[in-house]
Amino acid sequence: MEDYIVSARKYRPSTFRDVVGQKSLTTTLKNAIWSGKLAHAFLFCGPRGVGKTSCARIFAKTINCERLTADGEACNECESCLSFNEQRSLNIHELDAASNNSVDDIRSLVEQVRILPQGNTKYKVYIIDEVHMLSQAAFNAFLKTLEEPPHYAIFILATTEKQKILPTILSRCQTYDFGRIKIEDIVEQLQYVASHENITTETEGLNIIARKADGGMRDALSIFDMLASFSNGNITYKSVIDNLNVLDYEYYFKITEAVLAGDVRHCLLLLNEILEKGFDGQNVINGLATHFRDLLVCKDPTTLVLFEVGSSIRDRYKETAEKCPVKILYDAISLTNQCDFEYQNSRNKRLLVELTLIQLCQIATGDGEVKKKD
Repeated sequence: MEDYIVSARKYRPSTFRDVVGQKSLTTTLKNAIWSGKLAHAFLFCGPRGVGKTSCARIFAKTINCERLTADGEACNECESCLSFNEQRSLNIHELDAASNNSVDDIRSLVEQVRILPQGNTKYKVYIIDEVHMLSQAAFNAFLKTLEEPPHYAIFILATTEKQKILPTILSRCQTYDFGRIKIEDIVEQLQYVASHENITTETEGLNIIARKADGGMRDALSIFDMLASFSNGNITYKSVIDNLNVLDYEYYFKITEAVLAGDVRHCLLLLNEILEKGFDGQNVINGLATHFRDLLVCKDPTTLVLFEVGSSIRDRYKETAEKCPVKILYDAISLTNQCDFEYQNSRNKRLLVELTLIQLCQIATGDGEVKKKD
């Protein structure tokens, strides 16, 4: 049996052009390499799974590449690139600060910095992942070396929690803030992986995966692998919502129709049906708030860029949005948001959600108004 490699590792980017959703940052890094204007310390910060460590490795490989391509990418053919790809390079060192965060670990790293690069390579690169996990004493031991390293040493620090890093460390680094990856970029990458793995997909299902991943490519690929196994290589919208415990859009449309008709009984019956399926009341309210928000942005062509559902359901949203007065959508978003705020402290959570649905029906028929929280 052939060894299985998870998609997050198998499709990990090996060049800057492969990095998903961070084009401005990768362009800046390539320009710095091409011009030879390299800082001695970099800080890559941002949410998990957005490409910080991958970019650090690509950067480390590219600055030592002996034959850069015309667009500033590593050639992946020279001895330096091959040694990196085969994990035998002596000039690129990685330290996981989550498990190596003591003063002794940093002192050992500082001792290594004194050794010149091996072979014909120009730089020695030190990648410290989860750098915010270093102890106070370890940070202090690292400070002097970070401020005045040898000309051949470059440090790349990666972290998900920039606020935990000492200001004295921050002031010595060139900072790159990685953002969450857009839903359309994640969907495009998942489609690319699916085509190479002979997995059939539905775009709306991939869109749900991308939303669930919350801007992280690694999380999206992990969910993708799980669903590919669950569905035997046929990822559909239904298989995704069933496996990820996501409420079907159809329920939100039914509730919206009942609210617009002022049909309280139908709203309560729909809520009961949803709760019996095992969904939490707060998830229902959160989903309903997002649904009303999506209907609102569909009202105006200029705000459609904020609309983040798949194209297959876009027409349904536009059609429903035409039936919803803007004032009702404003009030609906306010009410559902207020319900979400009060949910945790409520003793009767179901009654709170039911009351919110009743108020929504009253507002739609002109029998009630939203009471703003003080």
